[in-house]
Amino acid sequence: MSFNLLDEPWLSVQVTDPGADTGHTGPGGTVEVGVRELLLHAERYRDLVVDIPTQKPAIFRQVLLPILVDALGYPADAADGLALLRAGSLDAGQRQRLSDYLAEHRARFDLFDPSDPFGQVAGLRTAKGETKGAALVVATAATGNNVPLFASRTEGDPLELTPAQAARWLLHAHCWDTAAIKTGAVGDPRVKAGKTTGNPTGPLGQLGVVMPLGPTLFETLVLNIPVGRTSLSDDLPQWRRRDTSGRIEDTLSCALPAWQERASRGPLDLWTWQSRRIRLIPEDTPAGVRVTRVVVSAGDRLTVTPDHEPHTAWKLPPAAKRPKTGAAAKRPAAAALPYRHQTGTAGWRGLKAFLAVEREQRDARGDRPGFRTSMLLDQLAGIRDRLPADYPLRVELTGIAYGNQSAVVEDLYADAIPLPLVALDPEGELRTSLLVAAEQAEQLATALNHLSGDLMRAAGGDPIPWDKGQRPGETLLYALDAPARLLLLELRAGPADFEATERALEQWERHAAGHAWKVAEQVLATTAPGVFSGRRVIKDKTEHIYRLATAEQSFRARLATVLPRAAATRRAARAAAVPTPEHPRSEG
Repeated sequence: MSFNLLDEPWLSVQVTDPGADTGHTGPGGTVEVGVRELLLHAERYRDLVVDIPTQKPAIFRQVLLPILVDALGYPADAADGLALLRAGSLDAGQRQRLSDYLAEHRARFDLFDPSDPFGQVAGLRTAKGETKGAALVVATAATGNNVPLFASRTEGDPLELTPAQAARWLLHAHCWDTAAIKTGAVGDPRVKAGKTTGNPTGPLGQLGVVMPLGPTLFETLVLNIPVGRTSLSDDLPQWRRRDTSGRIEDTLSCALPAWQERASRGPLDLWTWQSRRIRLIPEDTPAGVRVTRVVVSAGDRLTVTPDHEPHTAWKLPPAAKRPKTGAAAKRPAAAALPYRHQTGTAGWRGLKAFLAVEREQRDARGDRPGFRTSMLLDQLAGIRDRLPADYPLRVELTGIAYGNQSAVVEDLYADAIPLPLVALDPEGELRTSLLVAAEQAEQLATALNHLSGDLMRAAGGDPIPWDKGQRPGETLLYALDAPARLLLLELRAGPADFEATERALEQWERHAAGHAWKVAEQVLATTAPGVFSGRRVIKDKTEHIYRLATAEQSFRARLATVLPRAAATRRAARAAAVPTPEHPRSEG
């Protein structure tokens, strides 16, 4: 029984030219390929098609990127990376080197090899020889305490995975598996009472993944490779760390049940991190080979997310003044932490972190944190002026929110936003405009929440707590998602045209004002009769008057301050006696 990932079709990809003779049979111009075909001819394909979005970074990190880098090396500098990006495909020499590499290591990519299966430990077993259902490696399937909301399958329903599905979920488990107790494996010296405790989530579960995407899979691969790195002798992908003898501290082997807690040696080690020891158990069924049972136990643990992690933005600790003497002065300074995506929040609302392209941001001051963008976006910023200004860059964001001590998957985060290259210029006006637009959305949401709160006070109640219920500001932010993405697309298409940029920003403000008024009218329409006369409240010896007229006037003033272009357009339209399309109310 064999299934070699280099040759067998297990990756679904979109072809760049659906009309070309690629032999695709899937909908929308998709084709199933193996790793060899994908890497040698990545320019033929647009993007991966995956079961869930979090599989994509797992496949890139666990297989595609480390093969390419281990075979061809890192680009020497930004110029070399740019040349590779402009080439659009591998040249004949690079293809030959990659082919030789794949031939040399082909045996290590067999998913069901009896002595050395890919990404697994041969013969991994528990003391009682127990196995569990294949659902254990499927994040969206119900198993144990992990019962996803609205799951259509229960733990009692057997799950049969095709070899292709099993391969994808194997990689996903190494990157995103839940934390807490894991089954103890024979040969693991740290097992106690048949189990291991204190297991963290997979390494990607510790951060919010940020992946730059190009128009083809080849360009996406190049955009995700760090430049200017020196290859270290012990920074190896997992398929080159499969020793079954010697000290694990020396070999860094992941082919044995034993595991380590250690730092990453470099990107290749980090990308192919084996956070679990796993064995897939295939069997012949009437439908073909299927994986129905698995063994999953503890794997290697990262001591810290390293600074060479390329797929995350960073949150910098506040730059508070440190005492010059005493015990506090001797404590190490707080380290930067990976920036986590917030579920339910659109990616464009996090532009402040993604556009923080200077490696040492100075925004962290006092009690306010700062941000630093991902290594990959930062290096892209360095070559932005040597690429077409309208280069179709997208940034894909993925993450998982865990619950109950990180032992269950609570929610998935997935978003993709178009990003103008010129926005990566730290001194550029377009970057400032985008950050202002994102901040405008947040300020409008706050203005609506204040309007709702003032009306509730006028009626004799209290505002909706920030962590309870559905506040009108959240309704607005949801409504602004489409206009915000339209703004990003328009600015990416014509970043060098100042007049087009101003028109796009003015259109954004008009859309934002219109949506804000729609939500505000819903709030005003549900007010109680008593809010017209209002209520007097004395707080801290100061009298406050809350009534409908005051609340609406305050909202109008905030709207005009937050959206100056829209306010100017309304004033001009009013002066010309032309009704504005966004809202029938006058400027007051």
